Amino acid sequence: MPRRKKQPEVPKGSWLTTYGDMVTLLLTFFVLLFSMSTISPGKFQQVVVGIRSALTGMPPSVLTGGKSLSEEPLITSQRGVYQELIRIAEEYKGKITIQEKDEGTVIIMQDMAFFYPASAKLTPEAKELLGKIGSIVIEHTTNVLQIYGYADDQPLSQDSIYVSNWHLSSARASSVVQFFTEELKKRRSVERLADIRAGRFDPEYFYDPQRFYPIGMGDWPIKREIQALRTYIDSEKQLATDKLQQGQINRDLYNQTTEKLDSEYLARLAQLRNQYRRIDILIKREKAK
Repeated sequence: MPRRKKQPEVPKGSWLTTYGDMVTLLLTFFVLLFSMSTISPGKFQQVVVGIRSALTGMPPSVLTGGKSLSEEPLITSQRGVYQELIRIAEEYKGKITIQEKDEGTVIIMQDMAFFYPASAKLTPEAKELLGKIGSIVIEHTTNVLQIYGYADDQPLSQDSIYVSNWHLSSARASSVVQFFTEELKKRRSVERLADIRAGRFDPEYFYDPQRFYPIGMGDWPIKREIQALRTYIDSEKQLATDKLQQGQINRDLYNQTTEKLDSEYLARLAQLRNQYRRIDILIKREKAK
C-alpha cells in the first residue's frame, strides 16, 4: 500500500508578521499626519495638566466633581468673547493686537496716550479703552493676568519722582492694575447690580487683586530696537562713503543720501516712540490661586 505524502506544515503564527507590518505602516502614517498638523498650545497645555494630575495622584473624577483640565483662556475657546475683542480692535483701527503665545493670549495696546508725559497717571482715553477691554478679559476668565508697562528712551527730568524708566514702567503697570481692581470694579458693580443681587456675578471673585501681576519692562525694549535702527543707518552711511571714495557717486549725491538717511532715522525713531506708548495684558494659561 503506497504511503501518503505528508502535507507541508504551515508555520504557525506566520500571519503575525504581516499584521505587524500593517500596524507599523499605519502608525507611521498617523505620525506623519500628526507631524504635518499644528499643535494648539492650549490643547497641549491640557495634556500637560492631565499628566501632572495623574502623577500627583489626583486625577479628575466625576465622583469628586473633578475640575476641567483646560487652563486655556476663555477668549480662545469662546468665539463670542474673542469676536467682541476683535470688534474693539477694529474700532481703534489697528492700535490693538491679539497674539497667541505659549504663555497665553496677549492683548497689545499701543500708539495711544495711555499716560501723561513722564507720568504713571492714566489719561481719560486710556481709562475708556481699558474699561472696554478689562470688563471682557476679567469677567470671562479666571486666569492669572500679567500687566506690562513700558517707557521710552527719553531720560526723565531731574525733578521726576521716578528714579529711572524702570521705576516709571513699573508704576504704569501698577496704575493699570489699580484701575482694574478699584475703579473698574466699582463701575462694573454698579452696572451689574441686578446680576450681583441675583447671584449671577461676584465682583470680589473676578476682580480679586491676587489675579493681577504688574510688570515693568523699563526702556530696554525700545532701546534694543533703536540700536538696531542705528546700526542699519550707520551701515547705509558707510556704504555711501565707500561709493564716494571709489568715485561711484559725487559729493552732492553723497550729501543727499546722508541727509535722507538722517531724516529716515528721525521718522522711524518717532514711530518707535509712538509704538512704545503701550500696555500689554497677558492672559496666562494658569488658573488664579
